[in-house]
Amino acid sequence: MKKMNIPFLDLKAINEQYRDEIMNAVSRVLDSGWYILGEELRRFEEEFAGYSNVKHCIGVGNGLDALFLTLKAYDIGPGDEVIVPSNTFIATWFAVSQCGARPVPVEPDEKTFNINPELIETSINENTKAIMPVHLYGRPCDMDAISGIAEKYGLLVIEDAAQAHGANYKGRHVGGLGSAAGFSFYPGKNLGALGDAGCITTNDDDLADKLRVLRNYGSPEKYVNTYKGVNSRLDELQAAILRVKLKGLDQEIKARQDVAEFYSRGINNPAIVLPHVKDDLSPVWHLYVVRTSQRDRFMSYLAEHGVSSVIHYPVAPHKQQAYSDYNSMSFPLAEAIHDEVVSLPISSAMTEKDCQRVIEIINEFS
Repeated sequence: MKKMNIPFLDLKAINEQYRDEIMNAVSRVLDSGWYILGEELRRFEEEFAGYSNVKHCIGVGNGLDALFLTLKAYDIGPGDEVIVPSNTFIATWFAVSQCGARPVPVEPDEKTFNINPELIETSINENTKAIMPVHLYGRPCDMDAISGIAEKYGLLVIEDAAQAHGANYKGRHVGGLGSAAGFSFYPGKNLGALGDAGCITTNDDDLADKLRVLRNYGSPEKYVNTYKGVNSRLDELQAAILRVKLKGLDQEIKARQDVAEFYSRGINNPAIVLPHVKDDLSPVWHLYVVRTSQRDRFMSYLAEHGVSSVIHYPVAPHKQQAYSDYNSMSFPLAEAIHDEVVSLPISSAMTEKDCQRVIEIINEFS
């Protein structure tokens, strides 16, 4: 077979679709003379709230800040505990640690890689204040089960939806399935800015009011500081760019779903475990992650044949030096997942020919 290079993610090609509109948006912001907390942010917040079917969207600097500020706004801090997945990107844990609380890891469901609701209750005690499920790779968690547990014990549910813009759970968008949700608009996300950016969505009026103050130095008006806040504001330039790309988000999701369907129908290799999806869920496929016990050899084989692949994520949070006090803990399923996962190329820039090429190469791996 003739070798052709298939990148893991071609952001230049993805953003090229919006070039003219993005340049017009940049010019509009430049000409306005107003670059922080202005009309572009207000409109993006309204538009993304509408898209997510929630009352409020609060733009912030990045996805980590979105989670951290939500915890802070709910007065979660030292002495408190927040239940998190053992299998996730470490930012989920960092948000809890930054507000002084303790992350309490719970193992995933082996089929979905998302937090396993059946294991949550044993980790709840008098210090538990919230559950933070992560819609990993753009696949929604089992939110009915998680919400039922939270209601039973009087806990908050804060969605980490950083990878799941537009994902659908039983007919409802993520972002409005708990008390609040944090989103990231990092450039590689399905809805990506041209820099760091994030937001919080919620139906809680009081929380939204507090978050708008906290993100702006804790200041409801200039030089008046109600809280010890932070500087984490989604700027006008990124908001304007996100407004352009939000209009194409459903198209981006559909393209990724098409690639995922190609892969799921076409890949047939006993050495490769494909992602599992329940019938009542509609993932947005931020990542298409397979699993293999032969990861190093598999990734080398893909590279030799011109297919780029990535590991999301190579080291579980409890094994990171940043959490040295957790290093002796055992979360075998998370560790196995982190040792075996491989992310295949997926984006709206891929052609059917690209997909078929990836499938052919994987099916010939032995």
